[in-house]
Amino acid sequence: MDITKKAEFTIKIPPQVEWILKKLRDSGYEAFAVGGCVRDTILNRIPGDWDITTSAKPVEVKAVFGKTVDTGLQHGTVTVIRDHVGYEITTYRIDGEYEDGRHPREVEFTSDLREDLRRRDFTINAMAYSPETGLVDIFGGMEDLKNRTIRCVGNAVERFGEDALRIMRAVRFASQLDFSIEEETYRALSGIAPNLAHVSKERIQVELTKTLLSGRPQGVLVMEDTGMCPYMTAGFPGIFSKARESGINLEERLKRSALLPQEKSLRYAVFLGHLGEKGACTILRELKLDNDTIRRVKTLVRFMEETLPEDGPALRRMMSQMEDSLFDSLLLMRKTVFPEQMEDVLKTESRCRRVRERGDCIRLKDLAVTGNDLIAAGMKPGKEMGERLRYLFELVLSEPALNEKELLLKAACDARKEQPDGGQNQTEKQ
Repeated sequence: MDITKKAEFTIKIPPQVEWILKKLRDSGYEAFAVGGCVRDTILNRIPGDWDITTSAKPVEVKAVFGKTVDTGLQHGTVTVIRDHVGYEITTYRIDGEYEDGRHPREVEFTSDLREDLRRRDFTINAMAYSPETGLVDIFGGMEDLKNRTIRCVGNAVERFGEDALRIMRAVRFASQLDFSIEEETYRALSGIAPNLAHVSKERIQVELTKTLLSGRPQGVLVMEDTGMCPYMTAGFPGIFSKARESGINLEERLKRSALLPQEKSLRYAVFLGHLGEKGACTILRELKLDNDTIRRVKTLVRFMEETLPEDGPALRRMMSQMEDSLFDSLLLMRKTVFPEQMEDVLKTESRCRRVRERGDCIRLKDLAVTGNDLIAAGMKPGKEMGERLRYLFELVLSEPALNEKELLLKAACDARKEQPDGGQNQTEKQ
């Protein structure tokens, strides 16, 4: 394809990107938007970011723009900040030998856009665009977009052999875009699967999370079908074997989870819930998930199939064990993924609304008395005070009308008098 000839195809690019491309071209260099931003724009999706490729060397890019950020000079990448957004500009390059199945040992800069596009993973990610030249599509990316196909650029085994993470990216793109994986590309997934052992758990987690958050989270089943699981985390194969042993249709659960918000804790709870709290948390820790997500998943899994309470005190106790938003997420997950629970969940939602409308105390911080109030009433700080506050909180969960300062102070004093030691612990007596 003659890239100097303008193609009859235009896409809308942000003015900041147009400005960067024009500034490079006015300085005598080629410059294109490239990769995922081009793909997503053609598909009428909003790109997460805009990457730019150019014939200019990094030092030349820095000279053109003056103020830049050195984000990856060894790989030819310089970042330009425009309107508080960073745009990565990378020199056309040819990757050298991949020694660790993940990173090239060295890169060689080139003046040929074709060579730069040839090193990319999939045809749909190997397209470039500029307003002056139009679309550059050497490897049939547009045709694969039309046919909704994920296909490697060139030889699939070679592309995956260069970077094992690409096999997870193939599954992720297929799930996000609702595409199929081309036959040769699919066969190569199994052959390269053992190389995932060289990929960091953090990178594996990113691709897995994006797959679960996609419109087809059941795409993760391809990871089992192609033999990736043993190389992802130690406990990963058990996710699928445990589901089969328990008679759980994990594929159906995952399909239903696509109707949930794109929230990590919800999707992971559905995926791992049948393993129980301990099993789910073990895998999440292996994958280096953040502590807040692990905490939320643990709570969701704990209450995933627990009988929903019918009486007020039990409901308030359940609500008190998580923040309001997480309780709402729990109910949403249960009625979405387990439709047989729909009637019970709807009743619980109605009861929950009444609890909130009345302003029932379901948080210790909303108790009508504080530690300072108990100190003023003659109670010493320490273990006894903590126990007394929890005792009062339990009273209020059982009977919300008791959440009055005078009533709770009296209850605290009465309970203290009933103790044989008058509320003093043995340490204090000694």
